[in-house]
Amino acid sequence: MDKKVTAVVVTYNRKTLLKECIESLLAQTYKNLDILVIDNASTDGTEDFVKKIDNPRVSYVNTGENLGGAGGFQFGVKASAKLKPDYLWLMDDDSIPTPNALEKLMEVAENIGEFGFLASKVLWKDKSMCNMNVPKVTLNRKLQDYDGNPKKIIMGTFVSFFVPMKVVKEVGLPIKEFFIWADDFEYSRRISRKYPAYFVPESVVIHKCKSNNGSNIVNDSPDRFKRYEFAYRNEVYVYRREGIAGWVHLGLKTILHLTKVIIKSKDNKKRRIQIIWNATKEGLSFKPTIEHLRTDDGEN
Repeated sequence: MDKKVTAVVVTYNRKTLLKECIESLLAQTYKNLDILVIDNASTDGTEDFVKKIDNPRVSYVNTGENLGGAGGFQFGVKASAKLKPDYLWLMDDDSIPTPNALEKLMEVAENIGEFGFLASKVLWKDKSMCNMNVPKVTLNRKLQDYDGNPKKIIMGTFVSFFVPMKVVKEVGLPIKEFFIWADDFEYSRRISRKYPAYFVPESVVIHKCKSNNGSNIVNDSPDRFKRYEFAYRNEVYVYRREGIAGWVHLGLKTILHLTKVIIKSKDNKKRRIQIIWNATKEGLSFKPTIEHLRTDDGEN
């Protein structure tokens, strides 16, 4: 019998993109797939839209408040346990899997042996590689070969992140206190420290994010500054677990980013520097809770 997969889709006020995401999931060639929509308390009619979908494979849960991406994924992974899947497939609401994306992940899952997670090839709207979703092969280096056979990686993103439920039960849930950014790097690295993980070139997902430039505090607008407070704090937590190599990475990155702000930022230089410095310091003492599934969450 085909193994059961639950796609966990976290959404917030992006009803149109969510509709396209759900349609692409329902069109997958691999059919033993449930879709669990986790709504971070959207105010754009998302709840009414999803509840009107006449398909027993689609279910909906409203978190009741905006938990951020990190909180949404933790909420979703916990809620998905009640569906008793063999695998979870995590993604944002602007992720559009091609029709055989899941089939290709399943082929690798069934044939590659023990693994911690699989990551799809994520393309941007123009079919170029999506810069923010390129996996890491070391702490400092991103994958550069996007074709051919599956390739070992150590970090991936929550845009087509495929993980066995038995691994979730062992390593625990994503960390909700991260709120946004680096939650997927933390979770994927937590897994890859115990199990091999792979990039699957034949599984292709389109990420319809607004820009393919990634995020950069050097030139980002002030209304997005709060995100960087989470980003720098969270990354310190991720890399400080890696020993000397992690500390070297953090030190060099901090110096590089501060230097770029000083040289290149056209406004709010002082504020940008304060964010990097203060959030990095906060990360040194940041001790979030790693929660695990309980029996009453639906654990087998």
